[in-house]
Amino acid sequence: MQLPADAVAAAALIEVVRLTAEPTRPHDPFTGEPVALWLAQEAASVLSLVESLPGSGQHRCGFWPGWAVRVYDATLAVALFEAQFCFSCHEARLHGPAVPAHLAKQFFDPGAEAAHTLLARFRAAGASA
Repeated sequence: MQLPADAVAAAALIEVVRLTAEPTRPHDPFTGEPVALWLAQEAASVLSLVESLPGSGQHRCGFWPGWAVRVYDATLAVALFEAQFCFSCHEARLHGPAVPAHLAKQFFDPGAEAAHTLLARFRAAGASA
């Protein structure tokens, strides 16, 4: 999966978000509460894991993501980007000022080992919240 390279290089913190609410307007991102913060090395490790997700074809479920990561640089002012993951339809949507249009919608293989590892990390973060 492709992420905005400059934003990944600048990443200092990731908020893990459990998505629970539908968008209020069409094409807006889902919303939810942060359940964990991953700093420095852990953030870099997770972003590397996301980048290693193999591609997949689209599966239709209506896009109902359960998890997201919000990526911040050292200023922590505004999220550089947010990536929302739907493990049912194999879709990831990226939002934010660092996201070029061609990266906004991507498909990943949720059966891949990297996807299982990512989902396990999300669930562990949610369980400790």
